[in-house]
Amino acid sequence: MQTIKISNGVKPKLLLHSCCAPCSIYVIEKLAQQFKITVFFYDPNVHPRKEYILRRDEMKNYAKKIGLDFEEGDYQTKDWFDKAQGLESEPEKGRRCEMCFDLRLSKTAVKARVEEYDAFATVLSISPHKDYQQISVIGNKLAHQFGINFLDRDWKKKNGFKIATKMSKEQNFYRQDYCGCIYSKKQQKVI
Repeated sequence: MQTIKISNGVKPKLLLHSCCAPCSIYVIEKLAQQFKITVFFYDPNVHPRKEYILRRDEMKNYAKKIGLDFEEGDYQTKDWFDKAQGLESEPEKGRRCEMCFDLRLSKTAVKARVEEYDAFATVLSISPHKDYQQISVIGNKLAHQFGINFLDRDWKKKNGFKIATKMSKEQNFYRQDYCGCIYSKKQQKVI
């Protein structure tokens, strides 16, 4: 894919997949100078619905506060649960996570292509609980498949997660203690 840069003073358009405000705050700060960002909240993996609404509203309010466009994808939990069948016992960073990344990033890539964004990206790689290589492989595969640039970054590098945590505490964000997937939450209780 091509290099993405400001041309004639116009920032390229970036569709940024977000899972929550605490994971997004640092990424947004890093990308805002270079891109016109639209936050895309597409997370059918987050359960229960009350948790989904807390995360969505926190991200939506923060986007509004800092002047970013916010779009919400469909909350298609049935599709997610169907795809997760047989993967319920997979560990964090296992095949269930890979399926989940593929589902969410596919929707993001298609939306970015159809709506003529210059690139798409995700904040998922900021979490130390997520496998950056999985995210990178999936994002680049989708970029090739749909003919759109993928901004491939491991946001946890250079203390990204630590900085994001500090920034989110300063904003008094609601901070969850699991990725959103009920299977991950159940495994967490067992440990």
